[in-house]
Amino acid sequence: MHRAHTEQNKKNAVFRWTHVWLNVLSKLLAIPLFIFIYRLLPFMQWPWHLDKILLFILVSILLFVVFRFFEKSILFLSAAALLFLGIGSVLGPYGFRHLYQDYRAMIYSMIYDPVPVALRVKPLRFFPNEKALVRAVDYTHPQVRDFSLQALNEHFKEVQRGHPYRTLIQSLAVFKAINTQWHYVNDPKSRDYFAKASESVRYLSGDCDDHSTCMAACIKAIGGRVRLILTTRHLYPELYVGTKNDFDHLHLIIRKSLFAQECSGKALHYHVDAEGKIWINLDYTASYPGGPFMAQPVLGVLNL
Repeated sequence: MHRAHTEQNKKNAVFRWTHVWLNVLSKLLAIPLFIFIYRLLPFMQWPWHLDKILLFILVSILLFVVFRFFEKSILFLSAAALLFLGIGSVLGPYGFRHLYQDYRAMIYSMIYDPVPVALRVKPLRFFPNEKALVRAVDYTHPQVRDFSLQALNEHFKEVQRGHPYRTLIQSLAVFKAINTQWHYVNDPKSRDYFAKASESVRYLSGDCDDHSTCMAACIKAIGGRVRLILTTRHLYPELYVGTKNDFDHLHLIIRKSLFAQECSGKALHYHVDAEGKIWINLDYTASYPGGPFMAQPVLGVLNL
């Protein structure tokens, strides 16, 4: 009788610890699975990030239910997952550090809630002054390249080293170099004047057209991707970021390292194109990337 009671206590203890382990393990493994699934989903704009919250809860519950049905296989699978992340940390492209960075970036984005704006373009038969603007973006000119390299050495140099988003960080170094010194000057009254970027980098002065072409040329000179956005009586540049995961990481870098003071208490704004890719606003009207859009609607997009 005593022996049977002891055996039952052991079984109960094993059951309790198994239950706790499965619960903890389901939450731990729900993190990478949640991030992986969320990357594959189409872009959504649910209020208060309910899409992320509900998805994480659903993934956690499903994992726990599956673990309860396959308890004997869980130790093997969990060991395999830990081994995969361990090998990835040493040799592969994805390990514990990458998992931590992805999760941290996503949580940071949820807390500070950047503002996505779907890009709805009013059709135009042609982009006004397209040829003149393209000519002004003379990104192969030595003076443009020299200005960009100087900007990289003056701003965020320590952050750039070895960073997986180095080109984006360098593009934002160019943004800082231009926007902290730009002086707005109107065109002559008689006509529109489109200054080449090689001219604008000398004086960092001009109107919105000149600012946009200067920013675009300097970013293209260091390998960044940029486009020009036309609105009612305004033109501004946008930087290509990539996926929502890329933006989550860039958002964290902007707030924590690059523009912590400038964007404190302010929201970051960005456009989402038809393919679900993200572009961040680089207008001169804000001291940080992702400032409020000055004018809507968008009348045209000029890819460079």
